[in-house]
Amino acid sequence: MEILRRGGNAVDAAVAVGFALAVTHPSAGNIGGGGFMVVRMADGTLAAIDYREEAPGRATRDMYLDEAGEPTQERLVGPKAAGIPGSVAGLALAHERFGTLPWADLVMPAVALARDGHTLDEWHVEDVVRGAKRMREAGYDDSARHYERPDGKPFEVGDVWTQPELAVTLERIAREGPRAFYEGDLAQTMAEQVSAAGGIWEAKDLAAYQARERDPIVFDYRGHTIVTMPPPSAGGVVLRQILAAAEALELYDKPWRSVDEVHLYVEASKRTHADRNLLLGDPDFVELPMEQLLSVEYVQRRVADIDPERATPSETISAGIAPGKEESHQTTHFSVVDEAGNAVSNTTTLNLGFGARWVVPGTGVLINNEMDDFAVKPGTANVFGLVQGEQNKIEPGKRMLSSMTPTIVLRDGDLRAIVGSPGGPTITTTVAQIVRAVVDYDLTMDQAVESVRLHHQWLPDKIWTEERIPAELEEGLRARGHEITKRPAMGHANCIEIDPQTRGFRAVADTSRDGGKAVAY
Repeated sequence: MEILRRGGNAVDAAVAVGFALAVTHPSAGNIGGGGFMVVRMADGTLAAIDYREEAPGRATRDMYLDEAGEPTQERLVGPKAAGIPGSVAGLALAHERFGTLPWADLVMPAVALARDGHTLDEWHVEDVVRGAKRMREAGYDDSARHYERPDGKPFEVGDVWTQPELAVTLERIAREGPRAFYEGDLAQTMAEQVSAAGGIWEAKDLAAYQARERDPIVFDYRGHTIVTMPPPSAGGVVLRQILAAAEALELYDKPWRSVDEVHLYVEASKRTHADRNLLLGDPDFVELPMEQLLSVEYVQRRVADIDPERATPSETISAGIAPGKEESHQTTHFSVVDEAGNAVSNTTTLNLGFGARWVVPGTGVLINNEMDDFAVKPGTANVFGLVQGEQNKIEPGKRMLSSMTPTIVLRDGDLRAIVGSPGGPTITTTVAQIVRAVVDYDLTMDQAVESVRLHHQWLPDKIWTEERIPAELEEGLRARGHEITKRPAMGHANCIEIDPQTRGFRAVADTSRDGGKAVAY
């Protein structure tokens, strides 16, 4: 809000929010992780910024397998689990391309939050206390101290939390520029500390890191234009396929959240996730059949064998194309729009809550555990249950596949909605369900966000849904052969819509699922 009031645009505000979250929301906000950003400027310019983490130069395909060939906890906990962070570079590229205010003006508010502190509410006390506990359980007492009172006791509601080491790091980034994170003394210190603690970062890995601007995936869906993220995010491909399948199956003729509608949606999702898990990876390393995967005709063929009355066993489903040449759910999403109509959809993550549970000594930087998003052992499930193939195997400098799906929806060339969510593999299906609710059923964004969510990712062969699923829907799905597993909640979507009649903004935070606050400017 402060940045917008000072004359900054939506991208300026998004950069400032990104740095602020590194201070106030350490379980997912970060400068030690990465993410994806989709931008639509008021003049019609579209951009997709890839700041996903990369495998360090010393990474090897089987680096997380024990003598028996089974994955170890090193892929999740400790410095060896971390890819090279992209957040600072990604926010910098967005600013370079579209920002209007000076770089330092966008980072210094986060410096003040870290240096002077901010008051913790109940939700954040629970989050920080949980993070410190996880760090101590992992044996990283020094890291845990960053998330506790100076006397070592847990924080309480109303405490002011300061992070002096992180403040120094952020101020250096503000005053010396974003490359200070990747080159020079700070980068050297981070690489040395990670290596000394058992990781494999080298200073040259940080120096080589660059955020990339990629062509967004853009397609039409029932009179709307969808702008979303390409690989190494799988989100855009899966979203395209789900929506193409919805149109082919005429899901919009089925009542919203009826047994018929959900059954067909889930069956389509099984097939799209088989493609996701077996065919997608970093496009700089593997050959991706993008033209076919994004083809409406291809998706129509994929869903042609769906039985409208019975679930298809996942073991009978595979990718629809032969693979090419071999080669928390704690994420957070925010949406920003300014009065000129510039829009940003940004999703960023450390992977699991508090990432690798390890803070680089002397810097305050909490690092990610994104290496588990590779196929650590192709054909074996990762922490999210995703069974992935050779396309996503570990290679030096490669970016691991992601489900993050920052998305912007246009209608007749005008901004209609900004959508996104955290949630691991459920991110894309959350976004798809919100888009379908708004486009297919004319629900307002608050109604769309509030609707009960469901998810199927091919393997394991079951529907994940929220505990509040209506009994008749659950019974109907089980009767058609679906196995159901319930969760308290799924995703924390934070979205904005532009009312098609009034052209006014409606900001919707997923507060029923612990989403953040939304404000209208």
